Amino acid sequence: MSELSKMTCEACQADAPKVSDDELASLMKELPDWAAPARDGVLQLERVYKFKNFKQAWAFSNQVAELAEAEFHHPGILLEWGKVTVTWWTHAIGGLHRNDFIMAAKTDALMAE
Repeated sequence: MSELSKMTCEACQADAPKVSDDELASLMKELPDWAAPARDGVLQLERVYKFKNFKQAWAFSNQVAELAEAEFHHPGILLEWGKVTVTWWTHAIGGLHRNDFIMAAKTDALMAE
């Protein structure tokens, strides 16, 4: 389990710094199953989780939603038959903050439970 998953999110304002290119490269090494696509100029973290059926995917989606609400940091969650796509980014800064990497690691930890 990543050390990131043991951290908590910090309150983030519109002037919070985005991760630097060096930080991005380092943090991505800790989350090898995640990609960092840019959508409409906004860098995001994204991972697709696969499940045997819709019910398992739905249950995982609910776990991610509970985690997001507990940390007050909310992702995009796309629920489909047999898979869930989770996308983290910090809306307030229009990009990636360390919080997004913490939440990605915590999302991965849900699969280990």
